[in-house]
Amino acid sequence: SVTQMLWVNLIMDTFAALALASLPPNSVVMRVPPRRQGDSIITPAMWRFIVGVGGSFALLMIGLFFYLIYHHVVGEGGSVISQHISTGELTVFFTIFVFLQFWNMFNAKAFMTGKSAFHNLGSCKGFMMIAAVIFIGQILIVELGGAMFNVTHLALKDWLIITALTLPVLVIGEVRRMVKK
Repeated sequence: SVTQMLWVNLIMDTFAALALASLPPNSVVMRVPPRRQGDSIITPAMWRFIVGVGGSFALLMIGLFFYLIYHHVVGEGGSVISQHISTGELTVFFTIFVFLQFWNMFNAKAFMTGKSAFHNLGSCKGFMMIAAVIFIGQILIVELGGAMFNVTHLALKDWLIITALTLPVLVIGEVRRMVKK
């Protein structure tokens, strides 16, 4: 829905940028030589990260969407049961998308630092505050947003499953950083 897209835009463009901008200064940055005037702001490593993560998320969400269509719209033997995906299924879809972005924000925090996303997390008060706003905000939107956000209540079991299914975004990022070391 439009309000869901506004929330996603807010967390991805505004909150994530504020969270990353609030991180404490990194002394390693001062040792990196300046870019040449003609160099792109987005480095090849950034392109790989953006395309890899963005492509993976896109494939995952498209796959989930087609699963929902096939699994819940088409019955046994290929007969059509329903012409639409339920509000509950769309709520799960929306929440999975937001949680993928949420966990990836931690990967962005650690991008090109050579350190864990959890490194120095205690001194990243602004980052943690914004992460909490996103996490709690998503729960409040789903649990209280109703018709305004075109969502419906999710059971605790659903929240736990969604968290477990999206958390590998952070885990895979952590493993990649450990292997790179």
